[in-house]
Amino acid sequence: MKIIGDLHIHSRYSRATSLQMNVAEISRFAQIKGLNLVGTGDFTHPKWFRELKDSLTMVGETGLYKSSLNPSMQVSFMVTGEVSTIFELGGKTKKIHHVILASSLEVARQISDRLSRYGDLSVDGRPTLSMSASQLVEEVLETSPSNLVFPAHAWTPWFSIFGANSGFDRFEDCYEDMSSRVYALETGLSSDPPMNWRVSSLDRLTLLSNSDAHSAWPWRLGREANVFELEKLSYDEVADAIKRKDSGRLSFTVETNPAYGKYHWSGHRRCSVSMPPSEAIHFNNICPKCRRRLTKGVEQRVEELADRPAGFRPKCAAGYMDLLPLPEVIAAAVGAEQPSSTRVWEIYNGLVGRFGSEFNVLLDASRDEIAASSDQAIADAVIRVRDGRVKVTPGYDGVYGKIDLLAEEPSPPSVEAKTKMRLEDFM
Repeated sequence: MKIIGDLHIHSRYSRATSLQMNVAEISRFAQIKGLNLVGTGDFTHPKWFRELKDSLTMVGETGLYKSSLNPSMQVSFMVTGEVSTIFELGGKTKKIHHVILASSLEVARQISDRLSRYGDLSVDGRPTLSMSASQLVEEVLETSPSNLVFPAHAWTPWFSIFGANSGFDRFEDCYEDMSSRVYALETGLSSDPPMNWRVSSLDRLTLLSNSDAHSAWPWRLGREANVFELEKLSYDEVADAIKRKDSGRLSFTVETNPAYGKYHWSGHRRCSVSMPPSEAIHFNNICPKCRRRLTKGVEQRVEELADRPAGFRPKCAAGYMDLLPLPEVIAAAVGAEQPSSTRVWEIYNGLVGRFGSEFNVLLDASRDEIAASSDQAIADAVIRVRDGRVKVTPGYDGVYGKIDLLAEEPSPPSVEAKTKMRLEDFM
């Protein structure tokens, strides 16, 4: 059974999140996207938790839930959340975000009871807790050993385990004596598996990709995801595949090109300055226009911690595929300013109506089938994305990268072409 899961999203109770992030809208757009497993997000927030209790029904003894508001939707929910821990270590303040997977709503309630001692859970869907990363893992696992904790968007400059501004150089320095109880790492939009493979100390960890979506629109929800091959869909099966780093069950991740992420290159948004690691180092990480410090990009940060050359691939590593959200692809193909434009939405709905979901279009539909349901330019664009033949001007300092579907080769040069497996390798 193929399961495409996005395990890290947010509710409308998180800052800067769409008011439409409710159970009904999340399940509706998840099905349009082609996700059959999605995280609830924000289970620690009291109001959202009450909505989850009122809107979800557990499926048998699976530890997963279906929406009782629209039971026809074939989308399962896993109870998940993100928290921020702030603590002092070695005379420095550390601010780290973590994802929590909980084995049931009842267990999630018990986790919240414990975490409420460290901060006000009602302030934000992603609460800020005055506790160390190791304390967090201990509290969550004492509630139930089936729960999972792992670092969120591990390389972004702020609030991440390896972030340039308040992170660590070593995984073990963050989670200390609880490091062996953390089994995964979320790559984030600005990094991908080949970048993480360059750091040998991460080899034991399962690399996960999730959207961290603040909106249910399909250019946000599921833009990164995990593809499982499971005999049975349940919380325990998913958690066990992650714990065991089982590439037979977690077969590959769906990634955006990391250059598309908002923090891939180093730069300074106010001055419209961005640059690759070599140039940032040349300028001593100082903006050449205003002389203020650059926001150090993920690619530069990986370069600092890497102990392997670009292109290295560990044995038995799960595969990955670079994709871009279909609305973004359509917008680029037809010259629309926004993926939310009426023209893009009409084309998108036509394709999803024909093929059943966005992922079916991106992963499975042939060029001729797509062209017959839209036009040749859109079909060619989808195939270029599927084949990795897309140029992306790298994002920097909070600015998303820009897609160019007319270029012949990916930009900047990367190891994708050397390491990426094709879809048929997983089937």
